[in-house]
Amino acid sequence: MLSSANGHLTARILVVAEAPGRLGAARTGVPLSGDQSGRNFQQLLEMAGLDREDLFITNAVLCNPRDPRGRNAAPTMREIRNCSPFLRRTVELVDPSLIITLGVVALKALALIEPHETELRRDVAKPFRWGERVVVGMYHPSPRAQLHRSLIRQCEDFATLRPLLAEMAPVHA
Repeated sequence: MLSSANGHLTARILVVAEAPGRLGAARTGVPLSGDQSGRNFQQLLEMAGLDREDLFITNAVLCNPRDPRGRNAAPTMREIRNCSPFLRRTVELVDPSLIITLGVVALKALALIEPHETELRRDVAKPFRWGERVVVGMYHPSPRAQLHRSLIRQCEDFATLRPLLAEMAPVHA
């Protein structure tokens, strides 16, 4: 089984987050780890009955955008466009049945590859068809995103994935 710090290349589930956080993946080399976003993400996975080994995790943007004070910043559309070919190729290589996007940036990045009409605020936790795959948009597990959706609500959102996951094929083919 081929794997990396991002997960198994044969995973049935691809998670697309925003960008490596300076205290998390930019430091550890492992997506969604080493910071509060990573700890929250682990809790969300447990609510869905998932394990990191079930996933391949990537980001819409592969660099760590920062503001003038050195803090994490939201990726610009230019950065999202620049990384779009890498995300497209990751989707092709992993070939997942399900893609879970974490945050608005990840949904925008998928729309650059193949358009969709999904909006996070309106369609959170609602599966939709995206070509041959199913996508579910979720809020990002960062503390900043909790201004828009509490961690408790995010846990409830992830719990709704259980029936969808139960319908899917075994984890690793």
